[in-house]
Amino acid sequence: MSDSEIFDRALRRRRRDRAAPGHDAFTFLRDHMLEGIAERLDAVKRDFAEVLDVGSFGGSSAAGFALPGARIARLDAGYGFARQAGGVQADEDRLPFADASFDLIVSAGVLDQVNDVPGALALARRVLRPDGLFLGAFLGAGTLATLRACLMAAEAERPVARFHPQIDVRSAGDLLGRAGFALPVADVETLTVRYASFANLLRDLRGMAATNLLPGTPPLTRETLARAAEAFAARADADGRTTERFEIVYLTGWAPDPSQPQPARRGSATASLAEALKPRN
Repeated sequence: MSDSEIFDRALRRRRRDRAAPGHDAFTFLRDHMLEGIAERLDAVKRDFAEVLDVGSFGGSSAAGFALPGARIARLDAGYGFARQAGGVQADEDRLPFADASFDLIVSAGVLDQVNDVPGALALARRVLRPDGLFLGAFLGAGTLATLRACLMAAEAERPVARFHPQIDVRSAGDLLGRAGFALPVADVETLTVRYASFANLLRDLRGMAATNLLPGTPPLTRETLARAAEAFAARADADGRTTERFEIVYLTGWAPDPSQPQPARRGSATASLAEALKPRN
């Protein structure tokens, strides 16, 4: 692992392999992302024949992306998930595909764990054919706000960096543009989940392979976990459940093609803004 990398790639592969056997019981978040991607895809009136599922998890399992009539190649950073999906094991910022290989790329639930997100998006754009579509979803800024607050309270005397850097929706849109996508769109949706216990939240994060991947982070002690659980329970509603928040950022971008709508040339307007804003009699 390079000293400049944010995440431990080897640890990420191990965590994904640990989650792979039982992942079908923890697909609710990815299912929600795939539903959002499907809604955006339904608005596109064209067919896609060659598809790449980047970060496929089990692929053909309960959390798999499906598109009738299309050939779907699948890629995952974990060996277990790649094997389940009949796909390729590789990191999202190291795509092993030739340029212009696909006309649709989808990615649900992994870009927030990628070391080089700009590079991953640039590679996705490169392996798309002209006028190919990229649809992505990942956990963005504001996710797990309750867990963050509880761990900070539990480690108030000696706080430890346990949360990944998070990308907000505005930065996500900028990243699409920097990667060379045309017509970039980024939007965000909040999903709230109410937990009966702190342990249930941690169980879900492990099952989704969504735990901390920062290198060198010391493990949580029993004392810290106990204090965090108390802080979590103190935030419960009257029914004993505590709300946690997941901010899902959706990305839409097209590989450039001359057939696409083009922005007007600067200075080509035929009417002035001042005239348009004048009150009408």
